[in-house]
Amino acid sequence: MNGCDIIFRYFPDLTEKQKGQFMALQELYETWNSRINVISRKDMENLYVNHVLHSLGIARVINFLPKAKILDAGTGGGFPGIPLAILFPETRFHLVDSIAKKITVVKEVSSALRLQNVQAEARRVETLAPGYDFIVSRAVTRMKEFHGWVKHLTVRENRHSMANGILYLKGGDLSEELAEVKKEFRLYNLSDYFEESFFETKMVVYLPLN
Repeated sequence: MNGCDIIFRYFPDLTEKQKGQFMALQELYETWNSRINVISRKDMENLYVNHVLHSLGIARVINFLPKAKILDAGTGGGFPGIPLAILFPETRFHLVDSIAKKITVVKEVSSALRLQNVQAEARRVETLAPGYDFIVSRAVTRMKEFHGWVKHLTVRENRHSMANGILYLKGGDLSEELAEVKKEFRLYNLSDYFEESFFETKMVVYLPLN
């Protein structure tokens, strides 16, 4: 199964608007990636599995509430933030990356999709003020370093069934890396939710911050 069909299979309750937004991603990223490289050419052929569905793995762990504020730290070309913003249109997403040209892509894609719940900004995560329910990311660095960047950014009040914290997409053997953090964490294997071979070693790492 290729393209958007795989998203529709795993998320069958999408509105027609959401389906249209997901369908538009391939052409939008092909266009912008030819100008500003944010996705490898090989991965462009597998955009919906390797990037879109991978991003939506977080939605198998938690349903973000309306008006919740989510930080995508080190968003790159907009993952996982843009797919999550499509799936949760009432949730606010702040997509941040220190590389301005990547944020250019994020802004253009978000604008084309008419995502009213996305704010994209070129800045360093360390300069942000607290105010988020969750911080999401796709393996921008080792967890110990990432935790140091964002540990102060969540609000105290927990509105979800899970305590506010980090939801980190990462793969491979994480035992050594997570031992460095010396904090409580939980691992969710994406192979429990998605049957594609790409997800065999992929996980969502949940690290509560409250």
